[in-house]
Amino acid sequence: MIVDVALGSRSYPIHIAPGLLGAAGPLLAPLAPRRRLAVVTDAQVAALHLPALTAGLEAAGLSVDPIILPPGEKTKDWAHLEQVTEALLTLGVERGDAVVALGGGVIGDLTGFAASMLRRGCGFVQIPTTLLAQVDSSVGGKTAINARAGKNLVGAFYQPAMVLIDPDVLATLPPRELRAGYAEVVKYGLIGDPEFFAWCEAHGAAVLAGDAAAQAHAIAVSCRAKALVVAQDERETGDIRALLNLGHTFGHAFEAEAGFSSRLLHGEGVALGMALAFRLSAARGLCPAAEAERVVAHLAAVGFELSPRALGLAAPAPRLVAHMMQDKKMRAGTLPFILARGIGKAFVARDVPLPDVEAFLEEVVAG
Repeated sequence: MIVDVALGSRSYPIHIAPGLLGAAGPLLAPLAPRRRLAVVTDAQVAALHLPALTAGLEAAGLSVDPIILPPGEKTKDWAHLEQVTEALLTLGVERGDAVVALGGGVIGDLTGFAASMLRRGCGFVQIPTTLLAQVDSSVGGKTAINARAGKNLVGAFYQPAMVLIDPDVLATLPPRELRAGYAEVVKYGLIGDPEFFAWCEAHGAAVLAGDAAAQAHAIAVSCRAKALVVAQDERETGDIRALLNLGHTFGHAFEAEAGFSSRLLHGEGVALGMALAFRLSAARGLCPAAEAERVVAHLAAVGFELSPRALGLAAPAPRLVAHMMQDKKMRAGTLPFILARGIGKAFVARDVPLPDVEAFLEEVVAG
């Protein structure tokens, strides 16, 4: 299956197929004029998937130069950005070459940002190996690293030349990582596709149990939805792409409280954030309470913990709001929230007073 991201001269295909990792050579060969490809990955992914990718590329006459980083969110920082760029320069990567990002969102974001800067911009290819990266972060050209002030605050919009998605690699994901990625799948239904959310309610357990057909459907629908949004609002200059941040403002605050560590994975933060966004929407009379509870019930049913206290993140509400103030969506000192008038009816709210948010979080944290 091919999903096109329509961006004029920067358009690119998303290829989705089982076994694609080992068959990537013919697709990537046109992007390697010097018959060499630098592959940035992390140690865990390298052990699991680099041999298959390397074999496929070598079968197409391409040599591979791997750059292997430590796994985890803490790799997405200045030090590892410098390590990657220096390694690429040492390898002699040129502007006409393409760098391959093999891994989850951390590797994709870091590699994409490095590619955007290297010699003022070289090509790069996303080969995402987590469900979260396959349905969200590998598509759309957002690249970034984290700063002390917050998550993804230093980066660039820089589109890949291609995205290759092999659903088979999900079989190696730990259940917690798979579930974290599923939060981003559910998000597409909550934003603007109530029928897909209903599909998630019926088939989410199958996705998490490793059902290949269910996973392939979830990936394809998610990529189509993401591609459509990106084509309409590539750089988030309007409200269309901002809707993809449903759950993220709350989620990033709790991720920051967890020190951007494995205590709270990004997808887990998004799930918690989406539950809070719908609960806040209901509390403000925007969304039927029954629909908010339906969202909470599904996220809980597939195994997400939605209580900050149970997660060990019952921080004071003022501190959580302070984390939110570092949000990239801040404009003229105002923090927009992605709220909902119901399932599939998300919108950008720019009139939510922060004292109201603080009061809401105090109640949430106390519960």
